Amino acid sequence: MMSKKNINRGVVTFVAGVTLAATLASCGGGSTPTTPTTGATSPAATTAMKDPANTPSNLTGNITIDGSSTVAPISKAVAEDFAKANPAVKVPVGTSGTGGGFKKFCAGDTDIANASRPIKAKEAEDCKKNGVEFVELPVAVDGLTVVVNKENTWAKCLTVPELKTIWGPDAEGKITNWNQVRPDFPNEPLALFAPGADSGTFDYFTEAVNGKSKVIRKDFQPSEDDNIIVKGVQGGKGGLGFFGVAYFEENAKKLTALEVDGGKGCVAPTAENINTGKYAPLSRPLFIYVSKKALARPEVKAFVDFYYKDIKVVKEVGYVPLPSDAVPKIMDRLAKGTVGSTFMDAPAGVSVAELMAKDLK
Repeated sequence: MMSKKNINRGVVTFVAGVTLAATLASCGGGSTPTTPTTGATSPAATTAMKDPANTPSNLTGNITIDGSSTVAPISKAVAEDFAKANPAVKVPVGTSGTGGGFKKFCAGDTDIANASRPIKAKEAEDCKKNGVEFVELPVAVDGLTVVVNKENTWAKCLTVPELKTIWGPDAEGKITNWNQVRPDFPNEPLALFAPGADSGTFDYFTEAVNGKSKVIRKDFQPSEDDNIIVKGVQGGKGGLGFFGVAYFEENAKKLTALEVDGGKGCVAPTAENINTGKYAPLSRPLFIYVSKKALARPEVKAFVDFYYKDIKVVKEVGYVPLPSDAVPKIMDRLAKGTVGSTFMDAPAGVSVAELMAKDLK
């Protein structure tokens, strides 16, 4: 089974059946011309003949990234493409979760933090105490996807109050069957699976559904590995879980995605619905946070600039690109090295389009 770390960068299909991206085009520029065998051709020269754009740069160094496993596929794909023209720059990407990533980042141990939620006030304070200034950069949009077992033929759409009935702290030990969620559902035991407490996905879902981050029933199976969640939901007819839309796409043949009614009718997590915020309250922006000190290093600045030049990878790994009118503001923020957070304390469930339209000062 493919893990989230290796989400396919080829053809990805939306929940509603809309194709996200075509198969990756080849990076090669055709056959290599025949040259006289007057001497050995260096690897760099061969690369240049094949594709001048991939001529190795003189940049060197290591760029350390850690944090959200949701954002990791984007950063890994960007790092893979960046390496073609910058082979002497190493970009390892860790996946200790959004919370774990911020701990390392604010301690000054990493250059970039991947985050599936905005930085929290306590985390920003930790950064300040350690002299870590940061630039907050949205990179994509995600829709948290509620998934059920393929044999579940009764649940097509759940309201936010019904999700709270299932996941709220008062449900612990009490809401154990599907017919307690809705009377016309069968008397089928609920089996619940979700990301662990260090996950930004866990934080965002619990705040959006239950009104406060980390407020949730405790009698469910947590895991930082979404493969475990998939297997758990697959394991019984009453299985239910949640994670990012890109990971659902990797497992669409194994699980069923539910529509969510945020108060205006049932909505599927398609690209358009996620981007506009219609898929509420489970649409959210995804981020990278870059240390301003690290940004002064040429290899880090080049990598972050490339992140936005290579934004096609967002579709390739299954997420939704940023609204086009937000990108110039973000690029201006990057160019100026503007520190601090615009998105901190933004309540979960606010339209992603509205958040992206905020003046990024």
